[in-house]
Amino acid sequence: MSETLLSLLAFAPLVLAGILLLGLNLPARIAMPIVFIVTALIGLFAWDMSVNRVVASTFQGLILTGAILWIIFGAILLLNTLKHSGAITAIRTGFSDISPDRRVQAVIVAWLFGCFIEGASGFGTPAAVAAPLLVALGFPALGAVMIGMMIQSTPVSFGAVGTPIVVGVTGGLDRAGISDDLLANGSSWEVFYQLITSQVAITHAIVGLLMPLLMVMMLTRFFGKNKSWAEGLAIAPFAIFAGLAFVLPYAAAGVFLGPEFPSMIGALVGLAIVVPAAKAGFLMPKTPWEFADPKDWPTEWMGNLEIKMDQIAGKMPMSGFKAWTPYILLAVFLVASRVIDPIKDAFTGVSFGWANILGEAGVSGSIQPLYLPGGIMVMVVFLTYFLHQMKFSEMKAALSESSKTLLGAGFVLIFTIPMVRILINSGVNASDLPSMPVAMAQLVADSVGGIYPLFAPAVGGLGAFIAGSNTVSNLMLAQFQFSVGELLGISSALLVAMQAVGAAAGNMIAIHNVVAASATVGLLGREGRTLRMTIIPTLYYLTFAGILAMIAVYGLGVTDGLM
Repeated sequence: MSETLLSLLAFAPLVLAGILLLGLNLPARIAMPIVFIVTALIGLFAWDMSVNRVVASTFQGLILTGAILWIIFGAILLLNTLKHSGAITAIRTGFSDISPDRRVQAVIVAWLFGCFIEGASGFGTPAAVAAPLLVALGFPALGAVMIGMMIQSTPVSFGAVGTPIVVGVTGGLDRAGISDDLLANGSSWEVFYQLITSQVAITHAIVGLLMPLLMVMMLTRFFGKNKSWAEGLAIAPFAIFAGLAFVLPYAAAGVFLGPEFPSMIGALVGLAIVVPAAKAGFLMPKTPWEFADPKDWPTEWMGNLEIKMDQIAGKMPMSGFKAWTPYILLAVFLVASRVIDPIKDAFTGVSFGWANILGEAGVSGSIQPLYLPGGIMVMVVFLTYFLHQMKFSEMKAALSESSKTLLGAGFVLIFTIPMVRILINSGVNASDLPSMPVAMAQLVADSVGGIYPLFAPAVGGLGAFIAGSNTVSNLMLAQFQFSVGELLGISSALLVAMQAVGAAAGNMIAIHNVVAASATVGLLGREGRTLRMTIIPTLYYLTFAGILAMIAVYGLGVTDGLM
């Protein structure tokens, strides 16, 4: 079988998923088992993977599924706990005091607060936290999931305290070989690594500037009474102001401090600037924007969470600070567990896993229940029970509701993530073929030649679409991007940076991220509808980043010390 035909065959699972979810609008619970079976058959018969490796990859996927379900459970439980304690009512009132305009609320909750959670945690946590919080504030569930997915763009390359760069790029490159070449050219790995980090930060800052505006425009177009892009555009001055308040400190942190803190610093500075400005009415349109009456919403907008949200009555009023304390604790615990070594060591010390599953080298999986955001959210729930002086019956109700919501997501994810692991682990096979994602990337590179920088972010996005992870996409494809740069005689550092930027954007359409976010608001079965919306910001991001890469290579003559 020719290399081109094999590469096209590698695309088959993704094309099939697109046809079933987007074309036929099937729910993921039907589509993803079919895609899993097709992927396994391609791995066995076209890629010459052993049955043992396919089964081991499936088990690895199931372990990762457990980790993601733990995060989803923690997010749902925290929201339900705050609902029953009365905190959500106070939070909703607090946002109304800042601004009753839903566009402003989306920018503050999703863009700024969500970016901070991404910087601290990663793992898809911002959508899992922000989507149910937006629903609690009165947003339709489908709109909340759409916005939650859009958070997973600009901050993602520096999410989880820089993991996609620190682990993904470093682990995905042949550091020893590159270091030798750099030394021979009078440079060093440290300079090269910081060059990549700076290019990622600057590219994200330029492209991400308009993300808050695009977010509110999509909100008014798809969920407004008038289905109007213009109603979102009307808040452009404020949205661009909020974008600048985030991306300027974000870019500065990336250039001068490194990859660990840009998203958190950008979000904290942004919140400190934007919230007081919003309260003061700075750059606000004269007329606040609101959704139609919920009774007029289409059924497909509604998740199970809305139906239950207003059933809690008779609670004593709670101060805004007390209501927000659990989220403050969540942020503090997430940061502490990532940057304070004794705490990190204690949390990561509790781990359950399976190394070299079924004897397959490198196919391993583990769950760290305390270190994962799910465990931290459960700890916060435990503290909230006492801080908010809850009754046992209220906590029991929150647990019951959260467990029921989790079941639907579990069924979908037990097929989706094993499918991903088969694709990623397909590089070990009897025919000595590259892994399926690398074969897909190679086809793209061979097809476009000198204009490859335009497509480099899309290759990273493809990896994230498959894996649902910026870090994993970088691990898979960073060395490939570097090698393409060498072959074409253009900056390898820039192509690796575009890989990281594109992989961040690809998270907006990663299927299991959509499933996870949907599960937190009880909206399973409408993943295709979400993907048809989030493909818009994804295409914007990948195209704009690709154009910037072309300008950098052919307009500015960017190099990286290797040539």
